[in-house]
Amino acid sequence: MAVSEPDRDPHPAGGTGLPAGREWLIYRGAGEPHDGIRSLPGPPPWRDFDGRPLVAPGPGTDSASTRRLGAYRHLAEMHRPSAEELEIINAALYLRRPLLVTGSPGTGKSTLAHAVAYELGLGRVLHWPVVSRTTLDDGLYRYDALARLQDTQIAAGSRAAGAPQPVVPGGIGSYVRLGPLGTALLPTATPRVLLIDELDKSDIDLPNDLLNVLEEGEFAIPELERIAEREPEVEVLTDDGAKVTVRDGRIRCHAFPFVVLTSNGERDFPAPLLRRCIHLEISRPDHERLATVVRAHLGDELARVGEDLITRFLERSRTEQLATDQLLNAIYLTHHAELPTRDRLADMLIQRLDRPR
Repeated sequence: MAVSEPDRDPHPAGGTGLPAGREWLIYRGAGEPHDGIRSLPGPPPWRDFDGRPLVAPGPGTDSASTRRLGAYRHLAEMHRPSAEELEIINAALYLRRPLLVTGSPGTGKSTLAHAVAYELGLGRVLHWPVVSRTTLDDGLYRYDALARLQDTQIAAGSRAAGAPQPVVPGGIGSYVRLGPLGTALLPTATPRVLLIDELDKSDIDLPNDLLNVLEEGEFAIPELERIAEREPEVEVLTDDGAKVTVRDGRIRCHAFPFVVLTSNGERDFPAPLLRRCIHLEISRPDHERLATVVRAHLGDELARVGEDLITRFLERSRTEQLATDQLLNAIYLTHHAELPTRDRLADMLIQRLDRPR
């Protein structure tokens, strides 16, 4: 469904509440939704895309973001980015470049995508988890040729049997579904947020395969290109479960999506990919940030009674690889236990991740 593009104000309104010299920030890391995305200036000429016609934006924030950001996120800033982190995130927004986020497991890399989508009102985060078998087509689209063949055979058998209401197979679009990356590249007035999670787990070819799509902001669906002369418009399903019309077998973005690629640092990426990304290294959280994470997920009371566990977690994390969700599990469970069971349960749940088992 085509929609009109909203007016874009290149100059943010005054009174942002930001420190002097930081009024240019679109994403502020405050955890409070606002319409600052409308103040985002136009892209640089080399990142200006012209996909048309515009389609409706994706659905609003879903339960995945609630789980990531915390049920008590109104009590605390979930991500609490530093000044440098804020500048890097906003650089990716301004330049329409993917944001490569690296850091140890459990430091909030994936949560960043949800925090940006929530604050800027960019809707549901499109999530593409990467494993060793993942290919570029998994992110772009899937064409179920086998299901189409089976439906055609069933329809032919129905007609041959003289059924009063013979089965009629759907058109080719019924067998095409866009993946998270393909959906993110649909032409929308405001950017979608795409999380490409744990890219370092991929096959060696995937980072290189991503280069052209992320640079050009478009891709083709060959199955639809082949029939474009007789069927120039085909309705397909998106990763959101909605239907959109693809014209001439190609999809080209209008607002380049805010792409977050996460990596635990288990491998190096090719220089051409690094050149096309803005890099953000997330350090291990300090006491204040950990307390904020606990407060956002578990509330003020559990954050207060779990202070000792936060301190112990930080001390151990200096020499051991630990993840923040281990701390959350420990505080939640030990809240229902008493000493010495409480300490034993905490030690059982917070075990170093860099020790072979």
